[in-house]
Amino acid sequence: MNTGGWPSQLLVERSLDPIVLEDVGGAVDAGLTGALGDLRWAGDRIAVAAGSRGIDRIPEVVAAVVRFVRARGGAPFVMPAMGSHGGATGEGQAAVLRALGVEESTVGAPVVSSVEVVEVGATDDGLRVLAARDAVQAAGIILVNRIKPHTDFTSPIGSGLLKMAAIGLGKVEGAFACHRAASRLGHERVIRAVARWQIERLRILAGVALVEGPRHVLARCAVLRPCDFEAREPELLAQARAWMPGLPVPDIDVLVVDEIGKNISGAGMDTNVIGRGVDGLAFGEGAPRIGAIYARSLSPESKGNAIGLGLADVVSARLVRGMDARATFMNALSALTPSTVRVPMHFESDRECLEAAIRLARVDDRLQARIVRIPNTLCMDRFLVSAACGPDVAARTDMRVLGPPRPLTFDDTGNLDGGSAGFLVSGEGH
Repeated sequence: MNTGGWPSQLLVERSLDPIVLEDVGGAVDAGLTGALGDLRWAGDRIAVAAGSRGIDRIPEVVAAVVRFVRARGGAPFVMPAMGSHGGATGEGQAAVLRALGVEESTVGAPVVSSVEVVEVGATDDGLRVLAARDAVQAAGIILVNRIKPHTDFTSPIGSGLLKMAAIGLGKVEGAFACHRAASRLGHERVIRAVARWQIERLRILAGVALVEGPRHVLARCAVLRPCDFEAREPELLAQARAWMPGLPVPDIDVLVVDEIGKNISGAGMDTNVIGRGVDGLAFGEGAPRIGAIYARSLSPESKGNAIGLGLADVVSARLVRGMDARATFMNALSALTPSTVRVPMHFESDRECLEAAIRLARVDDRLQARIVRIPNTLCMDRFLVSAACGPDVAARTDMRVLGPPRPLTFDDTGNLDGGSAGFLVSGEGH
């Protein structure tokens, strides 16, 4: 092991509110009952639309919706509503759902996955509105999605039911049409207009809106009628933003992100956390100063979609090797975010990557470098900081240092030693 010339590290634990929705099935059932009243079906096919994010307890939520539909006489099926994700193929999107734990054996309904779309009209701005044929042919649609700040834009609406209605249900062609129009008209205007059109013409019955707490644990479930989507989503988004923890210190020379991926964020790394937008420019308010970002690996759940690697300044060679170029590029083409898939400089070992990041951050004294290492941009309750960040941590009442300082160590191949780090890429210790 080699420890020379690197600052010691502190393993830090942050106290985050353990807000948990205890009875997920009960919340879904009560919410759907309130939204749909006595509505019943006589064997009609009802689509349960699910997206591509790693939402806490998503199989449990989808299963609860399936049980509700079946108890009311419907024939539920699960439909991916994720735009161009999954390599822009039906098989790929079904694979994404499987990776998230959503398949027939876990939710009790078949997954029907196709990217075939139907043109259903045009907005007042002349934007073509496309919808999945499976959605058009269903007797009813129930959307299931998380409400959270979007990674591409800031507005009173973010990622949620409106975006799923406008972009998710549009599959590859619809997502591309929306993103192309958004570059001219703005995301919020396009999402609102297309979502309204879908709500008026498709048989969208309700939306199950999920909000996660500070620990990335499901904390709230609100079932909305389609006519209430626009009015209620801003309130839920404000709650999600308030619960969303940021980086632990305001001034960082090198941010080490152990893992990026689509299950973590639509942009691989959450732009609201790192303060860099999908165009590579500053994003959001109150973001910390970061000299350089080093992304170490790609999550298995991302299925090779490495969108977001372009937000880093340095990545590992193993991350690049794990990239499925087609899946990654199709996502960026659909979202019109080429900066997110530009491959940064990359090296074989963590040591080489860290040395490059330190140089890019223009650090004069490496022993005084302000280095922060996090598992990913979702897991913010345990992380490593270098000794120079110690005073910032000590000033916080919500953080405590676990144990004495420890050296930053590398194994014989030059990679970070997982044991001394206190947590692994897989999330051990989180």
